[in-house]
Amino acid sequence: MASSSSSSSSGLTAQSKYEVFLSFRGEDTRNGFTSHLAAALHRKQIQFFIDDEELKKGDEISPTILKAIETSDISIIIFSKDYAASKWCLNELVKILDCKKINGQIVIPVFYQVDPSNVRKQSGSFGEAFDEYEKNFPNMVQKWRDALTQASNISGYHESRTFRNEAELVENIVEDISEKLEDMSNSTDLDSFVGLNSRIEEMKSLMCLESHDVRIVGIWGMGGVGKTTIASVVFHQISRDFQGKCFVADVREESNKMGVIHVRDEVISRVLGENLKIGTPTIPQNIRKRLQRIKVLIVLDDVHDGFTQLENLVGGSDKFSPGSRIIITTRDKRVLDKCGVDNIFEVKGLQHSKALELFCRKAFRQNNRSHDLLELSQEVVCYADGNPLALEVLGSSLHQKSKQQWEDKLHNLKLISEPSIYKVLKISYDELNSEEKEIFLDIACFFNGEYIDFVTRIQDDPMSIRDRLNILIDKSLITISSYGNRLRMHDLLQEMGQIIVRQESVKEPCKRSRLWDHNDVYHVLKKNKVRVTDLTFTINFSSEILEYIRVTYNK
Repeated sequence: MASSSSSSSSGLTAQSKYEVFLSFRGEDTRNGFTSHLAAALHRKQIQFFIDDEELKKGDEISPTILKAIETSDISIIIFSKDYAASKWCLNELVKILDCKKINGQIVIPVFYQVDPSNVRKQSGSFGEAFDEYEKNFPNMVQKWRDALTQASNISGYHESRTFRNEAELVENIVEDISEKLEDMSNSTDLDSFVGLNSRIEEMKSLMCLESHDVRIVGIWGMGGVGKTTIASVVFHQISRDFQGKCFVADVREESNKMGVIHVRDEVISRVLGENLKIGTPTIPQNIRKRLQRIKVLIVLDDVHDGFTQLENLVGGSDKFSPGSRIIITTRDKRVLDKCGVDNIFEVKGLQHSKALELFCRKAFRQNNRSHDLLELSQEVVCYADGNPLALEVLGSSLHQKSKQQWEDKLHNLKLISEPSIYKVLKISYDELNSEEKEIFLDIACFFNGEYIDFVTRIQDDPMSIRDRLNILIDKSLITISSYGNRLRMHDLLQEMGQIIVRQESVKEPCKRSRLWDHNDVYHVLKKNKVRVTDLTFTINFSSEILEYIRVTYNK
């Protein structure tokens, strides 16, 4: 089964995995209209699922398709001449309408070279298909008829009306989907994020959105304080007003893995809506001219001091069309100075009352504070120093724990001679059992950003690994990305995990339990003169590192 974001159910907490599910009759539209629509969705960076199997086996929908429908925000049903001739398509339609009824999923019908009345009344080619079903599938006929009638009454698109050609139809559909997804993002209840509303408004004021000049705004603060959350919410709230847009998460990690030029080219590709591989430090003149013609919104999240290509990309307001906005988040203020930002939003820790509210939401799963534990809550919150990440981790670790366990936690916090966020977070790591610590360190060193399916598949016991992942989720040590089902660990927690591994042997990397940095790997190989093929059986390498080792070491 292939799709635009290929991954299957992991058995973990269900979240929205795709933005759009495409239901269509392959023989009618796969290589025509549906392929054009899919390409337009891809250019808009909309996560969609499209079934690439040419032939369906049996009448029942596969578990992968069922899961894709259930975890999509919007379903597009492309009714074509022989749509009803496929029992698979009809079963998909029934499932989609179930999700509309139960989950409020948005459904958009597209009537491609068919009259909506034929779908509604099951006449024409749709009637011919049902003549056969009445004989062979009498138990399903009424359910299928009801589904077709219901879907045909939903407001959608008719290919033969109002649109001059297919290109115009596709453009209108994709624009409609973009607006609906934007509305869904904007409808998120910001009250569920403690103290976020005022920060969003302050950030927007610094961006001067009413101004027509180009502005670069920095978000600066320590790790875990909420920089990425602020940038993400602002991006989703204002992105519809820009022709080109791009949110690049984890710039630090991506540039370390793939190189800064690769990240820069990815930004330009997303903004311009096509796959560009420039590969050189200098941006070609024709690309520069194209960037100057469109109003863009770019967010570069977690940028570090070594990202020199950032200056090449955003240095100078003349590189973008008037009204463009660039947002950069970083822990290092020097990065913002180099980029010549217009304004800097310094994100500070939460005030004590807000910090206590966030902590209680995690510790008690509500803002109602236990009178018996209120004094202990006040003391624990002080150690987080207003850092939202630390508050969430501490609160989650005390959920449904006894008063004695709360007192033990506070005792451990008081033992820290010089409190820091790292040391506060490490207490939650120390409370994990040995198996949970192992998977935590594996994610910190190797699997941050990887698909859950991949991580579970390579384990000896996939079921137990899922249980451990759920424990880490409950403790706020990892999360699952809303789209793509990828493991996510905050960079502060990731750095803590990597520090723990490095401290196993500070001077001799070969004695550590894990190697992920290519410099350390090269050092071990060079010093110990072992063959790469032997070493891969004893040390976990990412494919990128393994290729680097082979190329470098063979030199």
